[in-house]
Amino acid sequence: QIGKDEESMRQARQDELDEVVETVGAAFLGLTVGCARCHDHKFDPIPQADYYRFLSTFTTTVRSNIELDLNPGETRRRQSEWEREHKPLAEALAAFERDQLPRRFVKWLDEAEQLEGAWRKTIDWVVLQPEKIESAGGATFKPLDDGSFLVEGNNPDHDTFTITGRFSHRIVRALRVEALSDPSLPQGGPGRAANGNFGLSEVSVSVLPPAPTPCTPENRDAPPRPVPLVNPRATFEQNDGNLAVAAAIDGNPQTGWAVDPQFGKDHAAVFEIRKADADSWSEPWIIRLQFAVNKQHAIGRLRVSVSLRESPPLDGRTLPQKVAMALDQIEGHGSAQILEPAEHQTLLDWYKRQDSEWVQLNEPLQQSLTNKPQPTLTQVMVASEGFTPIRHHTQGADFFERTHFLKRGDCDQKDGVADPGFLQVAMRHPEGTGRWREEPPEGWRTSYRRRSLANWITDTQHGPGHLLARVIVNRLWHHHFGRGLIATPNDFGTQGERPSHPELLDWLAVKLIESGWRLKPIHKLIMTSAAYRQSAEFDAAKSKADPLNTLVWRYAPRRLEAEIIRDAMLAASGTLDPAMYGPGTLDEGHTRRSIYFMIKRSKLVPMLVIFDTPEPLVSVGQRPATTIAPQALLFLNNEHVRAWTKRFAARLAPAAERSLEDAVTEGYRIAVARRPTEGELHETVAFLERQQASYASAGQTDARELALADFCQVLVSLNEFIYVD
Repeated sequence: QIGKDEESMRQARQDELDEVVETVGAAFLGLTVGCARCHDHKFDPIPQADYYRFLSTFTTTVRSNIELDLNPGETRRRQSEWEREHKPLAEALAAFERDQLPRRFVKWLDEAEQLEGAWRKTIDWVVLQPEKIESAGGATFKPLDDGSFLVEGNNPDHDTFTITGRFSHRIVRALRVEALSDPSLPQGGPGRAANGNFGLSEVSVSVLPPAPTPCTPENRDAPPRPVPLVNPRATFEQNDGNLAVAAAIDGNPQTGWAVDPQFGKDHAAVFEIRKADADSWSEPWIIRLQFAVNKQHAIGRLRVSVSLRESPPLDGRTLPQKVAMALDQIEGHGSAQILEPAEHQTLLDWYKRQDSEWVQLNEPLQQSLTNKPQPTLTQVMVASEGFTPIRHHTQGADFFERTHFLKRGDCDQKDGVADPGFLQVAMRHPEGTGRWREEPPEGWRTSYRRRSLANWITDTQHGPGHLLARVIVNRLWHHHFGRGLIATPNDFGTQGERPSHPELLDWLAVKLIESGWRLKPIHKLIMTSAAYRQSAEFDAAKSKADPLNTLVWRYAPRRLEAEIIRDAMLAASGTLDPAMYGPGTLDEGHTRRSIYFMIKRSKLVPMLVIFDTPEPLVSVGQRPATTIAPQALLFLNNEHVRAWTKRFAARLAPAAERSLEDAVTEGYRIAVARRPTEGELHETVAFLERQQASYASAGQTDARELALADFCQVLVSLNEFIYVD
């Protein structure tokens, strides 16, 4: 029916389009709703409270940069291949642990029962497992598998770590403080300073005296007894003065041990204990590490060990404290039967790493784990909840938990909390908002406010789903024809245009809903229609009857949008980078799609502005399409256009080696998707020959390439290149 007089259909659908489409559309845009038939009087405005409830849906939404796997299918395929290779290795180790390891462990235990104190003869260090570790500055400590602690959270200017615990051995000969590197630390650590350094001002050890017998108010609060540290040694020290390891026990908090410039490496310091004080560790011990040499110079990954041997090495074999205690129990009772199940498992977990066959099976398994395919993550900007927000210099809070009703729009006159809700005019169900609202699972990252909104806005029975479908298909029609079935795509209200083809608008909306809200079928439907494929030929009589082409009696040539014109030149030149997502840029010469231009109001992109790119701070439903001289001058003089046409010419060079006719034909095919006419081919070859001769006479050694670039510059300047005709 397109192209016929639509007045009768317009009248027949007046009530529904006015009362349903326009009313709800006006509600979305905050307009006063007009009468269904005459527009002479007004309905009541949409209640202001509805807008507050509607907008509170987005109160907790923030913009954030996150990493996403853009090709999860390929990741699953690679991981599936890895699983087939990894599974036999894991099964072999599991079979050994099930069938052989228990017997070997029992045999080892029998030998351990007979070797009194054997472990103390081969182990240099016992890694302490503190009962408590605290930071005076509020830092937190994450325990790692090797007995170390990763320091996280607050990093104050000065801090003191206090480590307390118990150790079953009376004789302790040395203390070792390790500052270990970690990828999460600045420069790999081992310190928390910006350059990876640390400054350990003072190391002190004290022990609590034995509980008195009898315990009285006078003797029960006896202070800890200090244990002097002597003979300090370190793997590396920053200098031999104020930043040497000896400065960590000199009693001066302004001096201490540091390791600049050896960052990203593990470091250790050993402090010996005099024989007279070596038997003090049978009671609870307290280790304090003070960091006051410089600001924010605490150790980032810490491990503390003790040695039962005199003058122990800086490195050497280590043993976890729990394992040492279990071995002590076996030695003391002459049998492993004394061990509790948890102690038995601790000892087994340690032993298997010493078993040669277990190590032989575990090494390829661990190597396989390191080769496990990981997803290729790309940083993307999202609008969601629960992520770290992108902060701006001038903003206050990241978001507000609540939206308030405001008197006269004044933020200082709050009048109650606006709970998330929808527009009453588009809620046709007795349950009200309860029909669409969903609560998130316990502990979920998002509030489900936007999910509830999506439930409502796509409900075609009791919500505004049909309006949503009409709005979408009208925008699709607008972008294909240059004018929507409703010519004001941002305004379906009484101040907007009437639909030119109401039945068609409804039919396309139903098709969208029936296709599961997928847009591609609607694009295909529009572009294969007779309306879209008709000629652009002008007819004076039809133009007189319908000068604005409202009834689509011809296909009106439509210029491409600014971003697409630029992208088309990049595509023709063969330099368009199709990579998706990632950061924006202000570089006018970048080769990604123009959508990746950063919007900066003080530095807009001239190439886009000249082709009517819209103001970025407001909603623009329909762009203007001006025709001005600077647009033509841009194609002739812009340095980026010239660079891209030179790349375009390079694409044509192989064809030009055969003949200029082949190069011209290939150029037309790439630029405007057709072969040149005989006249175009003849004239273009003549143009190329003249240009090549001109460049050669001027002494240019690349005359042919420059001539081809001129030809390509002509191609991208054609109306046919920038218009859908």
